[in-house]
This record gives sequence, C-alpha cells and structure tokens, in this order.
Amino acid sequence: MRIACLSFRQPYAGLVLNGVKSVETRWRPLLADVRSCTLAVHIAQADWEGDEWSNVLTQMFGMNHRQVEELLESGERFGRGVVAGLVDVGETWYCAEDLPPEEMKELEKAACLTGLQQKYLTRLSNPRWLTEPLYLRGHKNVWTVNIPERLLPSDEQE
Repeated sequence: MRIACLSFRQPYAGLVLNGVKSVETRWRPLLADVRSCTLAVHIAQADWEGDEWSNVLTQMFGMNHRQVEELLESGERFGRGVVAGLVDVGETWYCAEDLPPEEMKELEKAACLTGLQQKYLTRLSNPRWLTEPLYLRGHKNVWTVNIPERLLPSDEQE
C-alpha cells in the first residue's frame, strides 16, 4: 500500500496513534493536500522540545502521573525510526488570534499543545497501529511510503 507519510516527534506520535491528539499543528498548511486521505505516522528519533503536552494531559485531560506514564509507554511500543500506524486526515485551517477562549481551550486540548494562534491546524481521526513496525528513516515534510499488506490492521487489508 503506497501512502503519504509524516514524521512526528514523541510524545506526539504516540498521542496521535492512541487517539488522544486529534489536531495536528504546523506553521504552514502541510497536510492540506492529503485531506480525506489516510496518512502513515512515522515516529521520529527525536523528542519534541518542550513539555506543553504534559500540562495539557494533566490539567485539561485530568490525568495523573501514572496515567501519563502509561500513555507514554504505549506510544513507545514500536520504538523510534519506524512507521507505526495510520490516521485519517481531515480539514486544515488557519488558527486566528481572536478565537473565543473556550474554543481555543478545546483546540489546545485536541492538539495537546498551547499557543496555537497563527498556526495551521489539521483534524486527525481514526488512528490505528500497524500490526508491527516498519523500520524506515524519516524525512521532512510529507513523503511516500510503501507499507506491506501484512503490516496493515485487519480492517485495512483487501
């Protein structure tokens, strides 16, 4: 299966594939061209710089330290430098600075990140893990990967 792929740093890759993060943020509309398509999620070697995600998980989701640690461990199940799963891509839009505070808070929770103003947001849905990892070096931007059918979740196989 040939499919578009994007590298995500941890913990965001795991948060996407575990269904916690449903909005991706970028400084440009990187995912606009793959709207209504399935995207492969590559787990980058590097971690995200910053810990905003931790505050969102504890304060907005109400998770305790143990729950956060279990979620992080689940996201690391296949390690790094791998294509680990699939997610469906929805609409991409520009996040204005003047959103009502309640709407901004909901978007920050969905993105597991604060400070979304002036970024492009993309809705993600239907996350699913591959049956096993596909070891590949990541790339910048959106790239194409060939995922063997045997690695696809059972509902994706023909």
